[in-house]
Amino acid sequence: MKTGLVSVSFRQLSPGEIVELASKAGLNAIEWGGDVHVPHGDLNAAREVRALTESAGLTVSSYGSYYRAGETGVAFEQVLASAVALGAPLIRIWAGSKSPRDADEDYRQAVARDIAAASDQAEKVGVKIGLEFHRNTLTETGEEAKKLLAAIRRENVLTYWQPPLGSNERDNLDFLREMSGAIPVLHVYHWLYENEKLERLPLAEGAAAWEKYLMCFNNFPRETYALLEFVRDDSPEQFLADAAVLQKLAKGVK
Repeated sequence: MKTGLVSVSFRQLSPGEIVELASKAGLNAIEWGGDVHVPHGDLNAAREVRALTESAGLTVSSYGSYYRAGETGVAFEQVLASAVALGAPLIRIWAGSKSPRDADEDYRQAVARDIAAASDQAEKVGVKIGLEFHRNTLTETGEEAKKLLAAIRRENVLTYWQPPLGSNERDNLDFLREMSGAIPVLHVYHWLYENEKLERLPLAEGAAAWEKYLMCFNNFPRETYALLEFVRDDSPEQFLADAAVLQKLAKGVK
């Protein structure tokens, strides 16, 4: 298991500052975002960021695009071209913008078709697709993610994972034990969500649960990335503290 940073956690920083921060933390990789740091279709920016990353001895784990399947917007061809220029083996895309509760069958099929088409394009250049695991998308829960993957039926389509807001440890572990083989990237954070209010907390306070989550990937042959995302107060100092915790946890599953 490799450790890293999701660049959108620090949109206010330049790519060079993010590389410096990840290096200082002793991490292995960066997922570069497609909104600020490596805009969709800007191939020069992608090449420059790739060079910055690799010159620091870091890996590009993935391209965090904001492509929303089944919706109008940026063309996937632009997203894919940026990923290739960046040297990203995996593109994160979003499974629409509706909760499964609000999505009719036509919408579900349109999203699935779009993801399948994107995966077919990506496969031609050796790139995989990872579905963002997020509320208000068709991968809002573990069960819904499994349904969508089954509908798409593409070997190069996988799913990210992060603790769903308001979820419990037992359900999270059940999903990870079943689906770890289809999860290439974990977005790591510790948040408290109560009464519709979200509070970001130090990762150290959630270390016991994360140790169990990461152990679900022990001895699994697929390369997996655990990437820190959105730390408390968007603080670089908190990030460095969280990175130290993550490094310790990741070493326990090697």
